[in-house]
Amino acid sequence: MSTLALVLSLALQAAPPAKPLPKPAAKAEQQKAPTEDVAAATQAWQAERLQRLTSPDGWLTLVGLTWLKEGEQKAGSAPDSAVPLPAPVPAQAGTFVRQGDTVRFQPAAGVAFTLEGKPFTGGALKTDEKGAPDVLRLGSVSFQVIRRGDRLGVRVKDSEAAARKQFHGIPLYPASADWKVEARLVPDEKPRMLSVPTVLGISEEMKSAGTLVFTVAGKEHRLMPVAEEGSDELFIIFGDETNRDATYGAGRFLSAPLPDKDGRVVLDFNRAYNPPCAFTRFATCPLPPRGNRLALRVEAGEKRAGDH
Repeated sequence: MSTLALVLSLALQAAPPAKPLPKPAAKAEQQKAPTEDVAAATQAWQAERLQRLTSPDGWLTLVGLTWLKEGEQKAGSAPDSAVPLPAPVPAQAGTFVRQGDTVRFQPAAGVAFTLEGKPFTGGALKTDEKGAPDVLRLGSVSFQVIRRGDRLGVRVKDSEAAARKQFHGIPLYPASADWKVEARLVPDEKPRMLSVPTVLGISEEMKSAGTLVFTVAGKEHRLMPVAEEGSDELFIIFGDETNRDATYGAGRFLSAPLPDKDGRVVLDFNRAYNPPCAFTRFATCPLPPRGNRLALRVEAGEKRAGDH
């Protein structure tokens, strides 16, 4: 035997026996895997969703909204306050002054509000019109100024709100791979804005992202998403026939990834969720724009929750 043959022979004898190839999964197991994956992914998404909702600054803490008039308006926990604030804020907490598009707040003597962790002694407040607003805090209570159309309002939150303390979750439809639908995004021929109604009775102009076309049970459907500035997702405000008896009556929200290079978008209706207005009467939610009410029952995602 040559030296090379001897080396090869010894190597083969020393090598561990080859492991048998794994058996292919049974057909039934292969069919179940996507459903189990969707269920696990939906559960993880819902956990994150509830964490945000129940956070010390989440929507469950919203306890007040007052639209400001021109001039001075007193704020505090006194029953006759023009801008009501919950205890432990003092009865006389300060004064709001609106002058056109500007809102100033002057704390009352001895009332120690903070802005970004530092004492706030008075001045103009940045609204939410062009990004994050100024948020003043006192104990568990905070407030900020929001703009809706030509209205300027004081949005009040309390991390000790009963809605947050007594929250027991949101009922869900069972997760199903059938409601993870592939759509194609048809771009608009030219840039356009969508007129989106709101619970305030006014409409907001939002940038259209095109039209999503998809099929459920052999029937084609369409939804118009909006493109929010700086977002890497499409935002969809939609209604469907479950709004009558099982889901929030004014419709639900859905986020979806931006389309791939071929214009494909995955719509995972298992992640359809209630708007803030489902939990509080002080929110200013958008409603489904014209054409975004589906003629089918989307039995997926969050069911009705709350009293609003």
